[in-house]
Amino acid sequence: MSVKITQFEAENVKRIKALTLTPAENGLTVIGGRNNQGKTSSLDAIVWALGGERYRPSQAAREGSVIPPKLRVELSNGIVVERSGKNSDLKVTDTRGRRAGQTLLNSFVEELALNMPKFMQSTSREKADTLLRIIGLEDQVRELEQEEKELYARRRTAGQLYDQKLKYAEELRSWPDAPSEPVSALELIHRQQAILARNGENQRKRDRVKKLDEQCAIAKEQLESLENRLQEAREKFTALRADCEIARRDALDLQDESTEELERSLRDIESVNVKVRANQDKARAMAEAKDFGGQYAALTEELEEVRKRRLDLLSGADLPLPGLSVEDGELTYQGRPWDCMSGSDQLKVSTAIVRALNPDCGFVLLDKLEQMDLESLREFSAWMESEGLQGIATRVSTGEECSIIIEDGCCRAGMAGTAAPGPAADNVPAWQKGVF
Repeated sequence: MSVKITQFEAENVKRIKALTLTPAENGLTVIGGRNNQGKTSSLDAIVWALGGERYRPSQAAREGSVIPPKLRVELSNGIVVERSGKNSDLKVTDTRGRRAGQTLLNSFVEELALNMPKFMQSTSREKADTLLRIIGLEDQVRELEQEEKELYARRRTAGQLYDQKLKYAEELRSWPDAPSEPVSALELIHRQQAILARNGENQRKRDRVKKLDEQCAIAKEQLESLENRLQEAREKFTALRADCEIARRDALDLQDESTEELERSLRDIESVNVKVRANQDKARAMAEAKDFGGQYAALTEELEEVRKRRLDLLSGADLPLPGLSVEDGELTYQGRPWDCMSGSDQLKVSTAIVRALNPDCGFVLLDKLEQMDLESLREFSAWMESEGLQGIATRVSTGEECSIIIEDGCCRAGMAGTAAPGPAADNVPAWQKGVF
């Protein structure tokens, strides 16, 4: 059975003159009043009484009072805590009348129950660490988070490289009509040289015909001019004419091959190869981009698997409050990080976690609940009651939602200092444990 506060008495502590409070066993007991009347002083007094000397106010005694502070707290386990005298000495008495000290109180009083702002003002990382420590999954979740972080970084790099490579590949010019491989100039030169050799042979034969024609003409002239050498000239002419006819027949059907196309190809070879290399560069760039795209997709699958393992791990844990989780190293509730939660949700989360830190401590102290509207206040009180939690809170208000109202350090006249049911209790919706 968790320990709760059954009665609290304070005299001459900070702004409190005299106060007696009997809080409700479960749900909220709201201490109301205007500013500077002693509401927060009442919580500080409880914290000092149960928390020890480290929580002693720097100016503990009420200003103007000659009587030293006096505190008395009765707990549900029968223990009575008192501080009185000039030095506010601690006296702890158990159910059998035996004396004890601060060590006994520390065994069932959770520090954060006395100092809720300490938890609420901690970093998101610290809140997450607290939750993981409670459910015993701190090391496992941290390991998965590290794995997730590394995968995310690798995937981000792959994605960046994919975008860069794809953009570069898309910007490169391509030539659809260019060959797939660079053209060899040496092959074209060899082909050109072979054609030129054949054409040279043809020209040699043509030159021979021309030369023989010239010789025939000379011989004819000689024949005509030298009648005395007629027979010799005739024989020579006859022979030459015969040779000429043979040579003519050899050269008659000869056709020269054109090198124009090869010459054009040689002239254009570098421009063609520029296009070929451009196409090859583009193909390589697209292949690299595709490779990084595949890496990105594979890493995405791995990342999702790690995230699923982390969620499965947390979903199977005994969480202090349904909907709590740890995402990216931060505490979340219903999928929302701390700074995106409502004030009432922040209080629910904080209260549930503080309760889980020490289940023997059945109460929490809550200051400045004026941040909640009346409906949220009723809902929060109903939730605490359903969870068997006792809350002692302050609120700048004098409305009916207040269990007691403090004026000038004392309970307002006509109020007994005993917790009353919350406002409009008949209108509070039905609550189920752990359901909001």
